[in-house]
Amino acid sequence: MINASPLSPDVFRFLREIKTNNNREWFARNKERYESAVRDACLSVIADLRIRLRRVSPYFIVDPSPVGGSMMRIYRDIRFSKDKSPYKTAVSARFRHAHGKDAMTPAFFLHLEPGRSSAGGGVWQPPPEGLRLIRQAIVSRTGEWKKAVSGRSFRTSCGMAGESLKRPPPGFNPQHPFIEDIRRKDFTTSVPLKEEDLLRSNPVDAILEAYRSIVPFVRFITRSLGLPF
Repeated sequence: MINASPLSPDVFRFLREIKTNNNREWFARNKERYESAVRDACLSVIADLRIRLRRVSPYFIVDPSPVGGSMMRIYRDIRFSKDKSPYKTAVSARFRHAHGKDAMTPAFFLHLEPGRSSAGGGVWQPPPEGLRLIRQAIVSRTGEWKKAVSGRSFRTSCGMAGESLKRPPPGFNPQHPFIEDIRRKDFTTSVPLKEEDLLRSNPVDAILEAYRSIVPFVRFITRSLGLPF
């Protein structure tokens, strides 16, 4: 059977190897391999995703440009990090909302890493004003929030990540049925992706299936921030 996926096993093989060979000498020897088997293959997936994600929402930017596009650079910013490893050991892409502003911009995410691949969405570490808007929306539209986070697909495969306040934020009822969510400081969720699904079929199918399962959640967050979905 011909593998229809633009991703070959070498994508994950390369990521496994760079994890144990995270140095400039090894990368220099394998740069052409990275560019063809990893970077270009992932950009091809992003290009395929560009049209199909518009059917989910037309407001999220999917840019397959090799420089300045949706795909994150493999080079780590080590200026303020104790870890001086020069390269990332995963491939990530961020499809941000076209009308978002800075940290208040919701996005869909894609993360490829051996044994830890995922597709997700939401907003990470929004500023106080963003947190206030989302928390107030949970209170004023509790029924909609319940549907967004209590559906079968969300409960079985998703989960919100990030930090929470130790106590309810000022002005919010500690007895609210979703007070645990109101205490959150991050509003993102993700769905695991199986490596074999990304390699044996069109990976965009698996990625979109994951995105569809979190659409009610991302839609709620997006509209809470005053943005169209």
